[in-house]
Amino acid sequence: MRTLYKNLAWGLLAASSFGAANAQAPATPVKGGTVTSVVAQEPTSLVSFLDTKTDNRDVSAKITEGLLRYDAKFQPQPLLATSWTVSPDGLQYRFKLREGVKFHDGRDFSSADVRYSFLTQKKLGPRGRITLQNLERVDTPDAHTAVLVLSKPAPFLLKSLSSAELPIVPAHRYGDGDPLGSPNANAPVGTGPFIFEQWVRGSHVILKRNPHYWRPGVPHVDRVVIRFVRDPAAISAAIETGEADVAQNLALADLGRLLQKPTLKLDASYDAFLNNASFLEFNVENPVLSKPQVRHAIAHAVDRNFIVNNVYYKQAELVNSPIPKVLGAYYDDSEFNYGFDVARANQLLDSAGYPRQANGQRFALKLTYIPGAQFKQTAEYLRSALNRVGIKVDILDGDLPTFLKRAYTAREFDLNLNGLGRLFDPSVGVQRIYWSDGIKNPLIWINASHYNNPQVDNLFRQAAVEVDEAKRAAQFREIQQIVGRDLPVYPIATVPSALRVHSTRVHGLNNSIDLTSGDFSDLWLEASK
Repeated sequence: MRTLYKNLAWGLLAASSFGAANAQAPATPVKGGTVTSVVAQEPTSLVSFLDTKTDNRDVSAKITEGLLRYDAKFQPQPLLATSWTVSPDGLQYRFKLREGVKFHDGRDFSSADVRYSFLTQKKLGPRGRITLQNLERVDTPDAHTAVLVLSKPAPFLLKSLSSAELPIVPAHRYGDGDPLGSPNANAPVGTGPFIFEQWVRGSHVILKRNPHYWRPGVPHVDRVVIRFVRDPAAISAAIETGEADVAQNLALADLGRLLQKPTLKLDASYDAFLNNASFLEFNVENPVLSKPQVRHAIAHAVDRNFIVNNVYYKQAELVNSPIPKVLGAYYDDSEFNYGFDVARANQLLDSAGYPRQANGQRFALKLTYIPGAQFKQTAEYLRSALNRVGIKVDILDGDLPTFLKRAYTAREFDLNLNGLGRLFDPSVGVQRIYWSDGIKNPLIWINASHYNNPQVDNLFRQAAVEVDEAKRAAQFREIQQIVGRDLPVYPIATVPSALRVHSTRVHGLNNSIDLTSGDFSDLWLEASK
């Protein structure tokens, strides 16, 4: 067996750079105080165990922990696992678990919790069926050893074990009941630096310092209050007036004014773990949208630069392929050639058999969008842009549960404006966008388009177990070429989810590649002057 990483020092992680939020921080953290963070969206669960929505992850990772965490270069670091080895054939991952760790209710953390967490996520997790599809069993030879036994290699597995992505939950809190109905989803118990104290629906979540946290000396702050404020202008006002110490999802139009204040600072670190982006998903079961010509026409009718410049105030970048550019070895945007061209869009719609009628319209479509100010504005722009080429668009508003039902269960949409994390590896973050398994076994965040291409499925299956990096890269490039031509999903722009404005009194905001889904263990608040 070959040892990959063993007993890496916490000091290395704490010293790593994770963006402007940690730059030039005073040397000695101050103990105590309450940090108030304001965000737009309320979680649906406080544990990202079986729902990995970003808002869930951001809270969950401060309460629960994974086996590993990752530094700024995506190198694994110890967390609940102190060391790990991988067998030469890539079929066994042996983890030595940290001893002396207790859950917040006083029960001991053990390998039984690892086994329960992994097997349950494999069965019910929205990404578990992909990330853990090759997991055969979890052996627990003793309380502090867990062995993941795979049927086939999973070359991405060591990148997927973060607190937000694959949290380890207390098996005793779930018992033999339905995990989806467990009270732990709303009042979670974990091993992390913060203990859940209160969730007032529609208002806030309060977390308090874990005085028995296994890592000595942290967390520094006594409490974290996470407030939910839907109005971006109100979020901007909260950070401007000092009601909040950290603000996320604020009105981008307010950035210039806010950053003129010497007491405020911008954290625009790029989230290379989530790689969030907006996508326009076509319901290919709609007879009109089943034609590639129509999908190509809609892509040509959309000025994505307008969205970047006017919706995101130049705080986003165009996305030209589902695989993020940061994963350079796998990237290929050669078939995503759909520049803004209204004449071409009209030509394609005519040739597809949809001429304008007497009223100037060709057909009508229903557009859903994931809640969020920028998504709403993008939806409104899409309605205007498509109207120019004779497509009437009706926008369906709604909260997150309504959106999820329309997109993944009732399928009451023609166009779906979605925000998806492309994540750290295409097998985990990108495969689900196209995976036909999502048609037979519907789960949220998986293949809203109902795209079904056996060749693409097969290439994803091969890449998921391919240990030869050159072959794996070629498989991902071929996938991009196919879906670029088919275009069941049109990439639009990056979503700057890690864009935060914070008080200059706030230090240690980011301490891992997870950024907003970090654990806040190194967060501290400078004393008022």
